[in-house]
Amino acid sequence: MDATVRRSQHWFGAEGRSGMLYRSWMRNQGHGPEVFDGRPVIGIASTWSELAPCNAHLDRVAEAVKRGVWQAGGFPLVFPVMATGETLMRPTAMLYRNLIALVGEELIRANPLDGVVLLSGCDKTTPGLLMAAASVDLPTIMVTGGPMLNGKFRGADVGSGTHVWRFEAEVKAGRMSVAECAIAEGGMARSNGHCMTMGTASTMACVAEALGMQLPGSAAWPAVDARRYETAQAAGQRIVALVEEDLRPSAILTHGAFHNAIRANAAIGGSTNAVVHLLALAGRVGVDLRLDDFDRLVREVPTLADLMPSGRFLMEDFCYAGGLPVVLRRLSEAGLLDDAALTVTGDTVAANVATAECWNDEVIRTVAEPLQPAGSGTAVLRGNLCPDGAVLKQSAATPELLVHEGRAVVFDSPEDYHAVCDDDDLDISATDVIIVRGAGPKGYPGMPEVANVPIPTRLLRQGVTDMVRISDGRMSGTGFGTVVLHVSPESAVGGPLALVRTGDRIRLDVPARTLDVVLTDAELAERAAQWSAAGHTADTSGYRWLYREHVLQADAGADFDFLVGRRGAAVPRDSH
Repeated sequence: MDATVRRSQHWFGAEGRSGMLYRSWMRNQGHGPEVFDGRPVIGIASTWSELAPCNAHLDRVAEAVKRGVWQAGGFPLVFPVMATGETLMRPTAMLYRNLIALVGEELIRANPLDGVVLLSGCDKTTPGLLMAAASVDLPTIMVTGGPMLNGKFRGADVGSGTHVWRFEAEVKAGRMSVAECAIAEGGMARSNGHCMTMGTASTMACVAEALGMQLPGSAAWPAVDARRYETAQAAGQRIVALVEEDLRPSAILTHGAFHNAIRANAAIGGSTNAVVHLLALAGRVGVDLRLDDFDRLVREVPTLADLMPSGRFLMEDFCYAGGLPVVLRRLSEAGLLDDAALTVTGDTVAANVATAECWNDEVIRTVAEPLQPAGSGTAVLRGNLCPDGAVLKQSAATPELLVHEGRAVVFDSPEDYHAVCDDDDLDISATDVIIVRGAGPKGYPGMPEVANVPIPTRLLRQGVTDMVRISDGRMSGTGFGTVVLHVSPESAVGGPLALVRTGDRIRLDVPARTLDVVLTDAELAERAAQWSAAGHTADTSGYRWLYREHVLQADAGADFDFLVGRRGAAVPRDSH
């Protein structure tokens, strides 16, 4: 086949029976013959679903994208990709991120597309679609669905997710009634959109923008703001130009882009989940990104965005203050950005944000007067409890607990902990260290957002608000507390976390970046010799079996081993 012919023309420009079949079936939707004239065919990959509330408005966003594509002379076609949401899916939406990537990649490659617009919302849909597009490497632009309006309760702003944990603690402590909580619940998610805290959905939208895969300023517009739809229409126009320019993700997702995303994540107080998603995405494009880069690159970066769960404000406030372009400009001016990184605009990130203005320095602080000082971002820990690493979100932790030694109280699953955490006779004190294992990629499976388990009810009544918690699972980006996450290797594969017993001493030293159990190498080796993996007799077939067999550990992004790398967009064989 002629490589100079536009990719879609291998379908719609074909001669004989094959071309007739492709064109005639598309015409049953009312398209005239002119749409097959060689213009760019743009796929709009939509994760719309009423089972994913954060994404339930993406059908309307898709219509705005289509307008832009038509205006720019392209031929837009919407197609569905699996939608996931932490709001409803069990055991965790993370179990299906790789499936989104797998399905998305194959749909993009198998169809007559010259470029793709990715529509995402809830947190796993954004990295899943980026991973898919990166593996195919057709011209791509992302449009995220935007955050909800600020939650409201009794005249105050409340954040989705973040206030769930707080209200639960208040009810358990007897400071809030169940009836009051029900009223608060109704005002927490009061519009279309994803979490309006700087949870993982908002984080990944900002990360996509910092990577250069989303139009400048588009991450923060609320889902119900008319400018969200203007942005989507502009993306539809721009994707046609991307096809004409042959500007692909491989030219944008460079080392510099990933470094910018990591530093932007630190500056906005973003989710630790960005770590595992960026590692997976880097694996798709062949960028040598390491877990330790997430620590090294943020040591000079202060937290600038005063947003929940680390601060006071919400995404609506962040948007009206100027959004991510202000953050990126301030990082650039401080020499903390790779200014030359290319973006979907065709310009560099520095050029995109050169004129960004801040309209509220209380929401987006200056580098000179930050919310938290440099080095307050994600910390990567090492030690005999996490030889392959673990992470902790310093900006959401209690400073006094960042150096701590305490007795381990061990639970083999989140369910084991929840079964006893309300018991008044639970043998636990505020200085103990709660360990919840069996929550890693293989062990659960899917690495759920369970690491920030609630404080035992008896201690809540005593006024305890935080404890050190350690897990091989994840924490919602809306969560907070002194929580060590993503412990690798996980307990299910025999990592040291599997060897800890209640009563062992745990030492956490975040400034020194260490996490250890006070045991000798010989003691750990003796316990390891006695350890055996738990069987998973229920998962002998189907997707969960595939997941357990092929998922990588958290420090490698928890992608499937057989999906790492770029496979390209070669036109599949014509069987007609």
